[in-house]
Order: sequence, then C-alpha cells, then structure tokens
Amino acid sequence: MSSQPQSSLFDHLLELRNRLLHSVLGVLVIFCCLVYFAQDIYQYLAQPLLATMPEGAQMIATDVASPFFAPFKLTMVLSFFLAMPYILFQIWSFIAPGLYQNEKKLIAPLMFGSTFLFYAGIAFAYFVVFPLAFSFFTSVAPQGVTIATDISSYLDFVLKLFFAFGATFEIPVAIVLLCWTGVTEPASLRAKRPYVIVGAFVISMLLTPPDVISQTLLAVPMLLLFELGILVASLYHKKDPEADSEDIG
Repeated sequence: MSSQPQSSLFDHLLELRNRLLHSVLGVLVIFCCLVYFAQDIYQYLAQPLLATMPEGAQMIATDVASPFFAPFKLTMVLSFFLAMPYILFQIWSFIAPGLYQNEKKLIAPLMFGSTFLFYAGIAFAYFVVFPLAFSFFTSVAPQGVTIATDISSYLDFVLKLFFAFGATFEIPVAIVLLCWTGVTEPASLRAKRPYVIVGAFVISMLLTPPDVISQTLLAVPMLLLFELGILVASLYHKKDPEADSEDIG
C-alpha cells in the first residue's frame, strides 16, 4: 500500500525533471541560434539611447570584458524571453493531468494571455518609455557634462525596466486568478480603486528611474490594466461555475 504513493511521487518528480530539462534545452537552442548576432542585438537595444545622445557622444565600456559579456548576457535573457511560450507549454503539460475540465478552460487562456501581456509590456517599454525617458535624461544633463553611458550599466538598467513593465502588464491575469480562487471579488476591487491609484504610483516610483515621465508611463498602464482585469473577472463570474466534482480530463 505504501509503495504506490512513493512510486507516484517518484513519477511526478521524474516528470518535473523532464519538463525542466526540456525548458532549459529550449532556451539553449534559441541561444545557440542567436549568439552569432549578439553584437547586433545589443546595437538594436541601444538605439533608443543612441538616438537621444548629443552628436558625437557614444557609449563606453569601463570594464575590459564588458564588450563581450554585455551582449552575451543580453542574448541569454532574450533567449529566455523568446522561449517563454515553450516553457509555459511545459508547465501546462505538467499540471494539466491534475486539473478539472473547468480549470483547464481557464488556465490555458491565462497562460496565453500572460505570455502576450509580458511581451506587450516589454514592447511598450522599448518603443514608448525608452525614447521619452532617455530624451529627458539627456536634456537635463548639467552644462559641461559629457554623456557616455557604460554598456553594462545600460543593459542592467533596461533589463530592470523590461522586467518591471513585463510583470506590471500581468495585472489582469493576477486579478482573474484572485477572483477565480475566491480571494477577492470584482466589486471589492472596485471599492478599493482609490488605494490602487495611490499604490500604482508608489510602485512605479520604486521600479522606475526617479523621473516623472517613467513613473507616469508605468502607473497609467497599471491602472488601465487593473480596470481590464476587473472587467474580465466580472465577465467570468457572470458565468455559471461548473461543478467541482466534474471528472478530471
């Protein structure tokens, strides 16, 4: 009797290991395809800053190995970003056998939506936030100060903003999950709207550089996504929930 649960646990751990290995392999395959273009990828990432720098100014490398490691690091992170759908598929394949049919109908769209929103957050940061923020930074430089950004510092800065905006754009998914699990309800979230507005600006202040433009460009999407999450959660709650005793598919 006791050997069966142990065998089942071992099978789950073995399945989890295989899914993790597949995820890592997926990232490595994408990385091997992109590593040849590492310098070009970094050049593309640097365009928003280079476009706003004064004529004749350029980026610098204060560390001997930075010209190699900065593009290498960027390519690895980009490989992880691009492999996100495959990684989520592996997660889905691992947890799907233990879900009810009504849970599968919700989790699958949420995984797709979370991937799309994460990419949308990164795109918003690159195409909207970076040009405005870098224009502001270069315009307020004191007289006589030469702008020459270190490539490693720039990479750390933009990756921080990528993760901040990518995570922020997951707000609708988080709200739907909270309402689905019964932690809260759409009506309760609407009542807390004034606190959410204050919290959005506080969070944006902590996650973005100390300028009004970046903070506003993060806080406003947070509030819009909060409203979108409430709307989607409300639509879901209007549906009749399926019986929890439904057979596992």
